Amino acid sequence: MTPPQPEQKLPIPGVKNLVAVGSGKGGVGKTTVAVNLAVALAGLGYRTGLMDADVYGPNVPLMMGINKPPMALGDRIQPVDQFGVKLMSMGFLNPGDKPLVWRGPMLHSVIQQFLRGVDWGELDYLIIDLPPGTGDVQLSLIQTAPITGAIVVTTPSDVSLEDARKAVHMFHQVRVPILGLVENMSYLLCPHCGERIDVFSTGGGRSTAEQMNVHFLAELPLHADVRVGGDTGNPVALNDAAGAPFVAMAREVVRRAMEESANAGPEIEITD
Repeated sequence: MTPPQPEQKLPIPGVKNLVAVGSGKGGVGKTTVAVNLAVALAGLGYRTGLMDADVYGPNVPLMMGINKPPMALGDRIQPVDQFGVKLMSMGFLNPGDKPLVWRGPMLHSVIQQFLRGVDWGELDYLIIDLPPGTGDVQLSLIQTAPITGAIVVTTPSDVSLEDARKAVHMFHQVRVPILGLVENMSYLLCPHCGERIDVFSTGGGRSTAEQMNVHFLAELPLHADVRVGGDTGNPVALNDAAGAPFVAMAREVVRRAMEESANAGPEIEITD
């Protein structure tokens, strides 16, 4: 019996760069990074979309402060718009606490619908928030869409870093370029004295990136404003002061994406 052939990686019409944000495990703030990256890119002037591919835990609607069903125009789904970012999430279609119990073929179908059945329009960046781990959703996306590059999110702890290395290896095995590693919850600045406190150890993300020969994109602090922004639907990247590390990360992501796509199409000018 002939094994099934992989689907051709057809580009998403109008979308210049697809950036996947993944992690080896849950609880490291992957969606926080994806949401604030998208908001920061939009703030820098890039046409940006955010696709919530974490179908089992779709937190993007809550963290973006909007939860309404998307409209259909003909046979195309119209993404929801918030903070200048075009959004699509299973959370818009299955709101509340009802869980989804789906297997591979159903996951593949919804990912393809989100990629090709949504009218994304003209985008410089489509950020894709993957579920944690290395399962069916990741493979469905990677096998059918030309990913510009992936971002792996971790914390400085050894447990998180062990799983982050697995995610890096997965992207390497399927030949998806790694834009870099992000160390989230990297440190806490004491609100009283300003002293840096390394809650989850220190330096693990940077040293892991060096060991695995991938770029180290950012150290993102553990800050109350990040949590408040996520819980209230006002991403911290909208805040000029507390959001600065996320804006700096966005600029670095643009730089790395341009390097990876330099041979595939025209470069996008970095906006100040």
